[in-house]
Formats: sequence, structure tokens, C-alpha cells
Amino acid sequence: MHVLTNLADRIDRLNTAIGRAVAWLALAIVLLEFALVVARYVLALGSIWLSETVIYMHGMLFMLAAAWTLRVGGHVRVDVFYAEASARAQAIVDLIGSLILLLPFALVLVWLSVPYAARSWAILERSQEASGLPLVFVLKTVIPVFALLMALQGVAQAIRAAAVLIPPPPAGEVGRRSRPGGGDAAF
Repeated sequence: MHVLTNLADRIDRLNTAIGRAVAWLALAIVLLEFALVVARYVLALGSIWLSETVIYMHGMLFMLAAAWTLRVGGHVRVDVFYAEASARAQAIVDLIGSLILLLPFALVLVWLSVPYAARSWAILERSQEASGLPLVFVLKTVIPVFALLMALQGVAQAIRAAAVLIPPPPAGEVGRRSRPGGGDAAF
């Protein structure tokens, strides 16, 4: 189980690093949107390119920070019973939720979105607006990345839930197992 919890720690670190990095997009979105409003209403200037940039950053912020948000428990949870449940009951809910709901959804999304993004890359898809961003293919690539990061965080969540449900072996019995017919054998 130690190897798996190390894997979960690595997944957590990856999603935390990505989440913290893209969180800065929130500040950029606010500043850019403020500049767009001032330009439009004070200077009578508009920019489709900058407006699309705000939309792209908004999409990237939510998709790339979603796994980090899951890691820190920031997603909305209908916790009529969960908040008051024991650690073991919460682990069961987390394990079932990860294995039955999150992982299948994330894997199907990866399966469906990779060809979608690949088609966009094949034609280097650009905005339908004449002065829009020529980077639609980059935004569409974020969809399978989002699904992959969510799947990885689902694996980490399942590992942590299983660690709560499977008690560690008693001290002194690590690396030992029982043989058929009795007795212990070292690994």
C-alpha cells in the first residue's frame, strides 16, 4: 500500500502544481476584463481578440484547476450524510464515487475528446471571427488534459480511500505472509 500512497502523493503534487499555476489566470482574467470594459465604454474601442482571450483563459482556469479543486475538497458535494459520517464511511463513499462515477466519466471523456482535439489540430482550427484568436485547437486540447487530470485525481482519491479501508499490517509483520499449512514465509 505504501507504493500506492506514494503514487497518490505524486498525483496530488502534480495537480496542486498545475492548479496553483493556472489560478493566476483568475487575476489575469479580472485585469484583462477590466481593461476591455474601460476600452469599450471610455475609449469606444472593442477587441474580439482580447474578448476571446478572456474566454480561453476562463475555460483553461476551470478545466485545468478542476482536479486540484477535487483534491482539496472544493467541489460541491451533496453531503446530507457525508459530513457526519465516520472516516470509514466517507472512505467507502469516496472509493465508490471514484471507481463507479469519476473514473468511467473521465475515461470516456478522454476517449471522446482526443479525436475531437486531433481533428482541430489537423486543420489548425481558428476562431470563426475574422479578428479572433487562431488557437481554437489549443483550447480543445485542454479538454482531454482536463479529463486525464481528473482521472489521475480519481485514482489518488481511490488509493487514499482504500488506505483507510485496508488497515496496515501489525508491526513486525511487514513483508511476511502466511504459507498454506501454517508458518510464515518472508517475501
